[in-house]
Amino acid sequence: MKKEVDVLILGAGASGLMLGALLENKNFLIFDNNPKIGSKILISGGGRCNVTNGNVKAKNFLGEQRFIRNVIKRFDQHALLAWLSERGLTPIVRKNHQYFCEDSAKEIVDVFRKEISSKCIELNTTVQKVTQVGQTFEVLTNRGKIKANKVVVATGGLSFPKLGATDIGYEIAKSFGHEVTTLFAGLVGFTVQPEQFFFKSLSGIATEVKIKVGEKEIVGSLLFAHKGLSGPAVLDASLYWQKGKIEIDFLPMVEIDALKASKKNISRVLTLPSRVAKAFLDELKIEDKASFKLTSEEWKKIERLKSYAFAPAGTFGYSKAEVTKGGVVLDDIEASSMMSCKVKGLYFLGEVLDVTGELGGYNFQWAFSSAYVCAKGLE
Repeated sequence: MKKEVDVLILGAGASGLMLGALLENKNFLIFDNNPKIGSKILISGGGRCNVTNGNVKAKNFLGEQRFIRNVIKRFDQHALLAWLSERGLTPIVRKNHQYFCEDSAKEIVDVFRKEISSKCIELNTTVQKVTQVGQTFEVLTNRGKIKANKVVVATGGLSFPKLGATDIGYEIAKSFGHEVTTLFAGLVGFTVQPEQFFFKSLSGIATEVKIKVGEKEIVGSLLFAHKGLSGPAVLDASLYWQKGKIEIDFLPMVEIDALKASKKNISRVLTLPSRVAKAFLDELKIEDKASFKLTSEEWKKIERLKSYAFAPAGTFGYSKAEVTKGGVVLDDIEASSMMSCKVKGLYFLGEVLDVTGELGGYNFQWAFSSAYVCAKGLE
């Protein structure tokens, strides 16, 4: 291991690798505690990596909107796709304008392998502490100490601890006087209260819903899971929920009054998967009979499916979370360079910051955009 470098990048995830790929003629080194680079990239998007989205706006993120907007406009989805195309990778569009690697996430990791010399990457290296002596940073690792003129914290969040996720980035930030917001598992499923345990019997079934969390409405697919609720709409809803009730419209395309004259059984006209419809009827204590035979009281119960309110017990936790919600407060970060306003030469990128994107490639775009801005700041 080198004894001294100009730029030391902590983390070989999306933001750290992109930064390394953009640093030309720089004496830099990337540390990661995993045995291979891009571990989280490789499992993301079902192994295909949702690289970005065709429609990226600041409103797709939790966080200070002006800061996010200023960073993304410097290197948006179009610039990213052009950069990848120049290196032989052309992601393909799947649902909802989402760009994925065509065959596997290995494609984008291979781009970084080609752009970054293996001599600039040290794996199986765990950062234990970062201090500053004069204008120089000293980084203590399990393999010894290294000095650097500049340190870039690209350590990611707490999600997927089995892939080596730790809180080291947040601890480094706090050690240098930065505020870190309360952290939560984000883009994650909900566990349920005993009253909703019947959801678990529907594990594996998906249905289209509209979820309301406070003032936020999310439309998409809900998946019943053995722990509770998951699926794209639920994962997005988790970004806006901390505690209290959420409201789910299980019949987003249905007008209840239009069903009342039907001669078909109610389970067949609710536009829900059969097992889901029958489970709700059992829960509501309604016999599955011809719709026109339902009483006004029974219709009132059915209408509850348009605004089914309950309080999740919690979430599936960091082991199942796509991202970490919260992070290093943006007030003390320069949007023009990603450098700390408190400590010259200290930078923060990607998920470690208090910026969290919705499902659909937004978090990778944030990682790549923040890395680009940092690279320009290091020139």
